[in-house]
Amino acid sequence: MRKRQITKNIYWMGAVDWDRRLFDSLIPLPDGTSYNAYLVQRSEKTVLIDAVDPDMTEVLIAQLKEVSRVDYVISQHAEQDHSGSIPHVLARYPEAKVVTNAKAKAMLVDLLHIAEDKFITIVDGESLSLGDKTLKFIFTPWVHWPETFVTYLEEDRILFSCDFFGSHIASGDLFVTDPGRVHEAAKRYFAEIMMPFRTVIEKNIDKLAPYDIQMIAPSHGQMYDRPAWIIEAYRDWVTNSPHNLVTFPFVSMHGSTRRMVDYLTAALTERQVRVELFNLPVTDIGKLAMSLVDAGTIVIGTPTVLTGPHPMAAYCAFLANALRPKARYLSVVGSYGWGGKAVEALAGMIPNLKVEVLEPILCKGVPARDDFAALDRLADTIAKKHAESNFQM
Repeated sequence: MRKRQITKNIYWMGAVDWDRRLFDSLIPLPDGTSYNAYLVQRSEKTVLIDAVDPDMTEVLIAQLKEVSRVDYVISQHAEQDHSGSIPHVLARYPEAKVVTNAKAKAMLVDLLHIAEDKFITIVDGESLSLGDKTLKFIFTPWVHWPETFVTYLEEDRILFSCDFFGSHIASGDLFVTDPGRVHEAAKRYFAEIMMPFRTVIEKNIDKLAPYDIQMIAPSHGQMYDRPAWIIEAYRDWVTNSPHNLVTFPFVSMHGSTRRMVDYLTAALTERQVRVELFNLPVTDIGKLAMSLVDAGTIVIGTPTVLTGPHPMAAYCAFLANALRPKARYLSVVGSYGWGGKAVEALAGMIPNLKVEVLEPILCKGVPARDDFAALDRLADTIAKKHAESNFQM
């Protein structure tokens, strides 16, 4: 794809990766992704903001074929899907300097072996004149690495937001044309990448509040020419108020745990608590992460395997611990044949979660009348806790 004009002398560059289905050998990409770079040509200086994944270097270099001069390459984030092709850009424009902060400079030297004399180091709030236009650098640490920052083109009121507000979507559309689809992709992106840092992200959203942002140009996904809705979505995702929602991942080997899961789901629904079920052997982990963004309570369903939780339930607990959702409550339901410590093992896997652990329910073999009564009591407790906490409906 060729470079595309956003407005006068400002261009989208980069590559659309229609085929990629896994990011960092970890994150599912059902809709592919894009690697967005941006070219700003002004009266005195020409700037390339970020670059592309190394696998797409040839696409970027082809787009630069008719660009005679690049004075600066602004590197907002050192991760290779943003920075990996910068050495090739510098080889084409040997006079260009890499503009970044001190933390990113150290990372780029380590990751890409860029010579230290190629850098101009900036500080938070610093501006760079391009002649008739001005770029301002706003540090946004932990969105989602410690060195990340965004760049604001003051006269055009464009925020080049790096990973902030991004979404993994491969599309031929330059701007958002289907807000529903992009909202889901952006929420998935937030859940999988940003959620562990939601408290500092909330501060960074506040940091951007004084700026008149008329357009957001992220490093992944489509651009926002009406950006208010994605900013408000982020505010909801980072807020400390969960929703009236139970996220319920589970795995069942011989049906006993599944009976408990189905009964508790029905009991919660009858008590006006929304439930989202995730059968772990067939679950899209991204969908589970999205549910965790809103969950007020997490319930894990697991059978016992060799005295401990099923490995998929253990992985789920590990994932929740890493993502640090804002859920307030957690419980475990499941079954065992002859004994074990599934609950104790799962509890030890979630030290990062600031949750109240509600009494777990484990049955021996197939659940009986007393087990179903216990599940009703758990449903009562969860409904009461959600009501008392005034969770969002």
